[in-house]
Amino acid sequence: MSLAPRAVLVHRTTEYEELLARHGTHGQAAFFLSSRGRSIEQVVERHRHARQALADVAAAVPLQWRQSRVERADLDRFLFGPEDVVVVVGQDGLVANAAKYLSGQPVVGIDTDPGRNPGVLVRHRPSAAAALLRSAAGPGGTTDELTMVEAVADDTQRLLALNEIYLGPPGHQTARYRLGLDAPDTPTEAQASSGVLVGTGTGATGWLRSLWQERRSDLRLPGPTDARLLWFVREAWPSPATGTSLVSGELGHGQGLRLTAESDRVVAFGDGMEADALELTWGQSVRLGIADISLRLTV
Repeated sequence: MSLAPRAVLVHRTTEYEELLARHGTHGQAAFFLSSRGRSIEQVVERHRHARQALADVAAAVPLQWRQSRVERADLDRFLFGPEDVVVVVGQDGLVANAAKYLSGQPVVGIDTDPGRNPGVLVRHRPSAAAALLRSAAGPGGTTDELTMVEAVADDTQRLLALNEIYLGPPGHQTARYRLGLDAPDTPTEAQASSGVLVGTGTGATGWLRSLWQERRSDLRLPGPTDARLLWFVREAWPSPATGTSLVSGELGHGQGLRLTAESDRVVAFGDGMEADALELTWGQSVRLGIADISLRLTV
């Protein structure tokens, strides 16, 4: 007998809840914001919208299903199961935060604040949750298969991301490394830079696009379902020992970019989750390419 589906509701702490945790009371939080020219009323209103959306989605889960909730900060400690339907209730970025911990489970994106969120990944209103849950769990559900990027270190550490993976120094220093395509007889280059960014078509609406525009790159940005990645080196520094000839490119299926650390510490993190990063030291290498799984976003 197979298990009933489990709806996992992913959410994050609201700004109002963070203010209460810091200042203790509503009054103290209101005073803090007013001293900086802000009103707490809008913050409270957004909090109410977010919590009402979460309650509405929870109420839409079929009675025979199991149900669980996980806050953004606890994603790295939560165990997702193969029978889960993941419902992200919040902003577009929360979908990306959850994506790296999934392995093919369908995802439903619910927008808690229409008009403030772009709605690229959280495409639906809470009122559509019941129909979307049935579609996601059924055999005929329609999904967009969004390409993901992965980093695999030579010590088997692995990192997944939906938007982009950044490799570079943990602070604002310069990272030193050797970079090249992961293919036989391909030249590599010693570089000193503020890091390397490898992004997907989903990430092409954010950080990747800003680098692409800044470079006035001739590379064509990928779409979310395209099996292509773009990569850019940030602020490569030319010197007698370091070069700037390998600063951008495209990766397709089976292709990889390899970075070998030549400094004490290089980190790699995905989608802004710096607390969950890979760490490389002298001589360690990491390969970046298209992940063998994708994010199944229910449409």
